Amino acid sequence: MDIFSALSEPTRRRILEMLSQTEHLTASEISDKFDVSAAAISQHLKVLREANLVTVEKRAQQRLYKLKPNGMTELESWVNQMTQVWKHRFDRLEQVLEAEKKKL
Repeated sequence: MDIFSALSEPTRRRILEMLSQTEHLTASEISDKFDVSAAAISQHLKVLREANLVTVEKRAQQRLYKLKPNGMTELESWVNQMTQVWKHRFDRLEQVLEAEKKKL
């Protein structure tokens, strides 16, 4: 699962937001915050693990979920790349507009 597919689902984005506000959460603590089954949350957590956005640590009968420190690197890189593309386009548009102003 790639990061973009993983983040396309609002429940998964909300799980990441929850994890960003604490050191870790158990699967039960996460599940308690949603009006869907624990099995559905488990599937969402699986997708987030496969996308390398979260890690899981087993402690006795609990599974502790944490944000993966560099999990958002791929997304950040893509956003930076797109920002540069659009910055270049806007710079070029500004040059064209300035040239048009001089013609008037």
